[in-house]
Amino acid sequence: MHHLTVGDAEMLAKQDRKQAGKPMGTITKALNLLNHFCPGRAEIGLTEFRTLSGQDKATVHRHLIELAANGFLEQNPVTRGYRLGPAILRLAAVRERLFPARTIVAPIVERLASELGELVHVSLREGLHLSPLIHHDALIHGTRVYFDEAELLPLHATASGHAMLAFGPEHLLPDVLKDDLPASTAYTTTDPARLSEIVDDVRGRGIAFVDQGFETDVSSFAAPLFGDQQEAIGTIAVAVPTLRMTDDMKRRIRDALPETAAEVTDKLGGLVPAHLKRIWADAA
Repeated sequence: MHHLTVGDAEMLAKQDRKQAGKPMGTITKALNLLNHFCPGRAEIGLTEFRTLSGQDKATVHRHLIELAANGFLEQNPVTRGYRLGPAILRLAAVRERLFPARTIVAPIVERLASELGELVHVSLREGLHLSPLIHHDALIHGTRVYFDEAELLPLHATASGHAMLAFGPEHLLPDVLKDDLPASTAYTTTDPARLSEIVDDVRGRGIAFVDQGFETDVSSFAAPLFGDQQEAIGTIAVAVPTLRMTDDMKRRIRDALPETAAEVTDKLGGLVPAHLKRIWADAA
């Protein structure tokens, strides 16, 4: 699920830079190179890095040397390509130990996926997109939704994104609307006024639904997750092949998702805002 192309990733990165109101700094440019790795691109050479980043070869080479020297990258002595280094593993382990989000959330995600028989995923906000944290698929159907945790989810095209825009920081929607909204499918919402209307509707319903907005033949519901402030830090979503998104399935998801979102929020040490609790309770 959620196939984000290199072009899409670059566009999102450019949007983030524009919306920040200032050019990227040297450190950001270097660290941004790490975002080009994914399961389908485990090793990247200097020339490909230059193409992906749009930076000149000398600058990219300097960044790669610095990242490798600090353990964020390591170079394959045979191919001369770069791959993620041990520092990434160390820092990921430290974060998980101090803030064990994946460990805490996993059983809840797995339970909901088993109950619904569909894919469930949790994502956390990272700038103007969502970064997947964990997912689980019950694997009981021949036709399933493919999900890649290395891919980023745009806020304007996904149910998760709509839930984040509705309940996240107030600046998110205006920031997203500063640039054109790219179409991932023929069903993606690309009109700013329409997106604003959808976000307002999600605020009133407490849950978001997108039909084939990011990937054709995939429909999703999503609900917000909260930290210790009154704004969303992430989302939990259920993704279903559109052919299986029947009225009964929609009802089951709408019934289960708010309760699960509240449970995940609680496990993460957060608190669901009182007004959203009322919305969810009224809809039950």
